[in-house]
Amino acid sequence: MNQSDDRLPLYHRLRDDMIEKIMNREWQPDSAIPTEAELTKTYKVAIGTVRKAVDTLVADGLLERSQGRGTFVRRPNFNSSLFRFFRHQTEGTKNKVPEGRILQRALLTPPEPVASALGLTKRAKTIRLDRLRLVDGQAVLLEEIWLPYAQFGALMHLELPDFGDLLYPLYEEKCGHTVASAQETLTVETADAEVAKQLGISKDKPVIVIDRLALGYDRQPLEWRRSRGPADRFRYQVEIR
Repeated sequence: MNQSDDRLPLYHRLRDDMIEKIMNREWQPDSAIPTEAELTKTYKVAIGTVRKAVDTLVADGLLERSQGRGTFVRRPNFNSSLFRFFRHQTEGTKNKVPEGRILQRALLTPPEPVASALGLTKRAKTIRLDRLRLVDGQAVLLEEIWLPYAQFGALMHLELPDFGDLLYPLYEEKCGHTVASAQETLTVETADAEVAKQLGISKDKPVIVIDRLALGYDRQPLEWRRSRGPADRFRYQVEIR
C-alpha cells in the first residue's frame, strides 16, 4: 500500500492506492473491483477501513455500487451531455450521437488561458483540434480542443477520418487516458465570420459558448475545449433532487 505519508489515516492511504490502481488501469473502467473481503485480505486491514476507503471513492464518483453485482470503476457517460444544452434531434427520433468531423489539427504553443487551465508552461507543446459536430448533416457545434502533447502525442499520427465521432474512447484506446469527470462553464457571445460560416448562421448572431475542462481519475487536467452552438437552439436542462 502507498506509504508516501504515514501521517495520513489508514483508509486515506488505502484510497490513494486504489486510485493508483485505477490510473494504472490495473482496475479497468466498467470492471468490478475486488470484494471487500478480498481487499481486507489483500491489504491486511479491517473491513471498516476498506469500506470507508471505498465509500470515499464512491462519493468522489470514481467507483459506483451496483446492487447484487458489486462495486465497479465508474466510466462517466458524456455522450448525452450535448443534449442538455442544444435541441438538435430530428423530430420523431431519439437523440443520436452527433457526427464528429475534424477540420484541422496542429501542434502549437497554447495561449495563456489554455496553458493555465491544463497546468502547462507557456512553452509546452499542445495539440489543437478544430472539430465540427453535425446531426443529419446540420452543424450543431464548432469545437476548439486542446490536449497536452506529452500525453496525447499519438494522435498526431492518426489520419483525420479515423478520429471518429467520439473522442474520449479514442483517448483511452490510443493514449491510455480516461476522462473521469469534467467542469463546464456557459457564456454567450456573437459569432464572428468564421464561426458563422462553419455553423451556417449569420455573422453576429448570438452563440452559446461551453468551456469544458476534462479531468482524469487523479483530477489532473487532460483536455480543454471550447464549444460554440447557435443560441436559438439552446436549452438548459438540469435535474434537481
